[in-house]
Amino acid sequence: MFGYMGKLLRVNLTEGKTNVENLDLETAKKYVGGRGLGTKLLYDEIDPKVDPLSPDNKIIFVNGPMSGTPSPTGGRYMVVTKSPLTGTIASSNSGGTWGARLKYAGYDAIIVEGKSEKPVYLAIDEDKVEIKDASDLWGEYVGETTKRLTTDKHTNVLSIGPAGEKLVKIASVMNDGDRAAGRSGVGAVMGSKNLKAIQVRGKHKVDLFDEEKVKEKNKSATQKLKDNPVTGEGLPTYGTAVLVNVINGIGAYPTRNFQTGVFEGAEETSGETLAEKYLIRREACHRCPIGCGRYSKTDRVEGGGPEYETIWAFSADCDVKDLAKVIEANHWCNELGLDTISTGATIAAAMELQEKGLLDKEDPDHELTFGNADAIVHWTKKIGHREGFGDVMAEGSYRMCEKYGHPELSMSVKKLELPAYDPRGVQGHGLTYATSNRGGCHVRGYMISPEVLGLPEKLERLELRDKPFWVKTFQDLTAFIDSTGLCLFTSFALNANDYAEIYNNIVGTDWKAEDALAAGERIYNLERQFNLEAGIGAETDTLPKRLLEEEMPEGPTKGHVHRLSELLPEYYEVRGWDEKGMPTKEKLASLGL
Repeated sequence: MFGYMGKLLRVNLTEGKTNVENLDLETAKKYVGGRGLGTKLLYDEIDPKVDPLSPDNKIIFVNGPMSGTPSPTGGRYMVVTKSPLTGTIASSNSGGTWGARLKYAGYDAIIVEGKSEKPVYLAIDEDKVEIKDASDLWGEYVGETTKRLTTDKHTNVLSIGPAGEKLVKIASVMNDGDRAAGRSGVGAVMGSKNLKAIQVRGKHKVDLFDEEKVKEKNKSATQKLKDNPVTGEGLPTYGTAVLVNVINGIGAYPTRNFQTGVFEGAEETSGETLAEKYLIRREACHRCPIGCGRYSKTDRVEGGGPEYETIWAFSADCDVKDLAKVIEANHWCNELGLDTISTGATIAAAMELQEKGLLDKEDPDHELTFGNADAIVHWTKKIGHREGFGDVMAEGSYRMCEKYGHPELSMSVKKLELPAYDPRGVQGHGLTYATSNRGGCHVRGYMISPEVLGLPEKLERLELRDKPFWVKTFQDLTAFIDSTGLCLFTSFALNANDYAEIYNNIVGTDWKAEDALAAGERIYNLERQFNLEAGIGAETDTLPKRLLEEEMPEGPTKGHVHRLSELLPEYYEVRGWDEKGMPTKEKLASLGL
């Protein structure tokens, strides 16, 4: 079996039993792996209406056929479950080495079901699988848990922190210490099952269909990545935070909870400043020639990150210009196991509630006021431990704002907080937010690439022409990439033909670009079906009222709103869905659904 290990590990925590099952290769190839295979398994095994934090929900850890192979960036995996934050299907992506190690242990996926009576962790050493007592690990931070469970160089650890244990709805799953499957609250699902960690050890090799062609393609793909200005220069030099000045420069850098798109402190908190003042070294995930990861140090903390989205969430969104405090907030998100985007955005929404006199002063020493650098660190800890008002914020910005009578102040889609691009300044990207199957997400169709970076070609960011077609194409291609085990960042330099060729060389198929895109479309429609059956329909394909009705007040995007009402009908048509956003029977049949 090429590219796949051929085995699924099923773990029933209620019964305390594990079982190894054979992978259905036909299903695996139809849904590729990773995000696609995880979606198919979840759809088949749970009721989409299930309570996400009940034992009846399942959480699936699944890599792709290119995970653990020599393919450039071949080390990513997905966490697929029903989200406690949004109620939608959640498929959260992470890098590092854990995903590849799962492959080396001999498994394509782990399906966790039920709930343990006490805290446990899963210990996998190839064919030896044990459910072990984790009582002494419960309450520990991610760093300590990782340290204690890492036994040798062939072992990798995935875990949750206190946030996941306390069912914080914006909790992440962490692996290799500081890599995060960050979005949609997947860490809370692990916590609801009393599963603290998964320790994986293995040294198996992944069989490849044509090793020589794999080597040849790896060489040419790596060269493309090195020659590309984004993957060969910008990301290696300044990390993802290279975007701070770029996005601020077009007036689409959300500031003070999206009240404007221009941040005065952009230069002080940019990737360039990070590199100059705090960067210790760059880091790379498994088999990655890009190396966009950062390892930073201040006089208080050191560790992995921060990424562009993290810097934005704790700086511009909260109007904080102190990069050292941003790095400290990022550190505590890593240790507590929190999604940095949702955490920073929720703090920003609370700051606006207080600014408008809608929120009582909860802590006189750390007021929730824009610009308060100490507050971002203070409230990150409070959220992770569910202490005081942090318990309210731990539910995410939508539920928090709804509690105070103003849900419109939550800058979220389907209750998932929006990331660092204001849709008023990037019309196509705004459409991806509104139609993303997991809510406000920038990596379900990264339209920043053509609308801002000019890759693969330059599109005018404020125009609407052909944007629904481009959005659909990017969404389908992204679904395929997420399913392979490769990093989305490779798409700055590689195209659908490249991915199809890499897949063929590893798995032994004869796919063309259109086959890869069709697989992505199949996955995207199956996710849509899950959401529809969960009761989440087209009424949620929208953006916060502010972005649709309030013109950008200043900067290069001044005077613009997002024109979603003009884009959405055409998007549904391009997708082959009806006017209510429902996939037609003909569309589903054509995709084999």
